[in-house]
Amino acid sequence: MPTSNRIILHENLARLSRNQAEKIRKELLANSFFRLLVFIIGAVSAYFWAVKSVWFLAPLLAATAVFLMLLRRHARLSQARERAETTLKIAEDELKAFRYDFSPFDGMNERINPAHDFSFDLDVFGNGSISQIVNRTSLIMGRKCLADMLENPLTDKENIVARQRAVAELAQQEDFCLEFRVTGSLSGNAISDADEARRKFAKKATFKNKSVWKVLTVVVPAAYALYFGLLALGAVSSSKLLLVYLTTLGVSSIPFKKVKSLWMAFDKKSKTLSAYSRLFALMENTKFESRLLQELQRNMLGEKPASREIRKLAGYIRNLDSAFAFPVLLIVNPLFLWNVVYALKIENWLDKNSAKTHSWFSTLAEFDALVSLGTFAANHPHFSFPEISDAFCFSGEALGHPLIPHEKSVKNNVRISRKPYFMVVTGANMAGKSTYLRTVGVNHLLASIGAPVCAESLTFYPGRLLTNLRTSDSLVNNESYFFAELKRLKMIIESLQSGNNGLFIILDEILKGTNSEDKQKGSLSLMKRLVQLGGSGIIATHDLALGNLENEFPEAVKNFHFEADISGSTLAFTYKLEEGIAQNMNASFLMKSMGIVE
Repeated sequence: MPTSNRIILHENLARLSRNQAEKIRKELLANSFFRLLVFIIGAVSAYFWAVKSVWFLAPLLAATAVFLMLLRRHARLSQARERAETTLKIAEDELKAFRYDFSPFDGMNERINPAHDFSFDLDVFGNGSISQIVNRTSLIMGRKCLADMLENPLTDKENIVARQRAVAELAQQEDFCLEFRVTGSLSGNAISDADEARRKFAKKATFKNKSVWKVLTVVVPAAYALYFGLLALGAVSSSKLLLVYLTTLGVSSIPFKKVKSLWMAFDKKSKTLSAYSRLFALMENTKFESRLLQELQRNMLGEKPASREIRKLAGYIRNLDSAFAFPVLLIVNPLFLWNVVYALKIENWLDKNSAKTHSWFSTLAEFDALVSLGTFAANHPHFSFPEISDAFCFSGEALGHPLIPHEKSVKNNVRISRKPYFMVVTGANMAGKSTYLRTVGVNHLLASIGAPVCAESLTFYPGRLLTNLRTSDSLVNNESYFFAELKRLKMIIESLQSGNNGLFIILDEILKGTNSEDKQKGSLSLMKRLVQLGGSGIIATHDLALGNLENEFPEAVKNFHFEADISGSTLAFTYKLEEGIAQNMNASFLMKSMGIVE
């Protein structure tokens, strides 16, 4: 679907969601009014009947039943409104993204790490980052999984192909992805990852004499049924009711602290678990063709599907929630030992399912991350899925940077098809060298995580990506800029020495932290060492002397450049990569044009 059609699609989605949210808001107001009316009628009726007949409980129980029914309806309407409002926000946020405003999306700033192999150099995290383009996760656990994917790209061809197929399939299942995102956003994010799920759903021992309490949950309501039966037959007097009530109220209060402790562990989590249950059901009931999605689906379909079990637990917790609210606390608990019944059910659920929860929520997190990648693919129909080669290469046509608007982006090719081989890129300031390096690096990353790339075509060999584009001082570690750069270069050399066949190196202006003569000597020595060790990649530099390496290593080094066109007082750039060494430098021209020098 072309981008223009996708914009229309989201505009329609926003309009429909806005209208639906307003309609439900009016229904909620009416429901709240009727709930208040039922409460008043029930309380007044019970008061006047109490002085005339023992059956004063009848209107009270009837009003309670209607009140609870309206309460449930209020919950359903509230949830429907939340869904409409969440869908509206998703549509409006995506419309901003189509205008290259990614501010509504989480850039995962806390994952910024200058010591990482490439993420700091390529702006993978933070504001205006790659993660803001890609990240459409709706769960904390999915967000963490996606960040891990971006930090630790795949290096195995089979795994990349499997993820590519899953992402491509999800890109076509837009209804599924939207439903997943909406439902996930309503989950409340009570569980941050699979390890927390394992801790939260660990087995709990609430009752020491569980069998005794199981018997009491049957005996107490049976005793009330017997009493009211005998009362109707005139075999017992109504004066005994208060004694029976106080006795059962006391029984229901005995485990109060332990039941409350269990309740607090899942306090107000029924809504969250219901959302998780719907997510699991969505994944279980959707037909998938790709192997990876089918494997993830099987993780949730055991003897009993995850959705069904989580839904049961959500229901148990919801009913236990009501045990601590009037009128259930003072009426239903004593009559049915409601609090004990549902505390026992929760405990039994944990006994049966505790060990499965880690696998369930690990799968949920991965699905969330894949839905993000699928949405990314759907939102960029002009991107393409790369081919994975069995031999080292990185060759592509018309590569662009995904953060640059498509209509403004100047596309360039890349040709690296052997080892050792380095592209040495020279050029004037602002001519496009650094953008080109980041374009190549970002597309290498996207290809390695199984996502489509911003290119007409790309063939690459999956391997470790190492960059040195933006080395910085470290006051904490008492490191100078120059020493930090040396450490980075040492890491690259050691990786080559270790026999890393798939290593792809991207360097920008080697040894920036030293003087010109020393810099030139050091850069030449480093380049020769990289070639000798079988390295491959791209190096950008202002030092035209590095271009002489092509003569010394004609099979391993090739010169490219971005040219600046200086004509009189006019400076222009084509941003197109060309073969050879740059001829025009523009530092003096820019200083003059800005009045810095004469």
